[in-house]
Amino acid sequence: MDIAFSQEEIEKLEQIKTKYPEPKAALMPALWMAQKKWGWISPEVMQYISNLLNLPLAHIEGVASFYTMYHKKPMGKHHVQVCTNVSCMLRNGDKIYEHAKEKLGIGHMEATQDGTFSLEEVECMGACGGAPMVAINEDFYENIDIESFDKLLDSLK
Repeated sequence: MDIAFSQEEIEKLEQIKTKYPEPKAALMPALWMAQKKWGWISPEVMQYISNLLNLPLAHIEGVASFYTMYHKKPMGKHHVQVCTNVSCMLRNGDKIYEHAKEKLGIGHMEATQDGTFSLEEVECMGACGGAPMVAINEDFYENIDIESFDKLLDSLK
């Protein structure tokens, strides 16, 4: 796999860097761009970002490993996050998560063999008023039940 941003992506990153007093502050947006492009933050991607921003590799690794939003292994095309925190749990979020594990045949931070889905149990996504909540990639779904969850997954196959 060739690890390089396009010219357009480099220009976007340069634009982001102008918003901050030092390049280090552009690291999180750079990692997010990389994850969107390659699907996860591999060691090669971390080295690329390190070179691009002229930052120590250890710093890149530290940030990428601290934040759970950055995947350190390949995930599915559709990354399913199910909230099981208090508000969602009280409205069966934990049961939806268990159902998701069974339906997809995978556990926390695993991907299906065909790479279509990955699953993550999350603590809170800030949608307590619409609990239970599920996110798939960057789309959020509130007031989910098992039936609507199944329909949602089936629509993505």
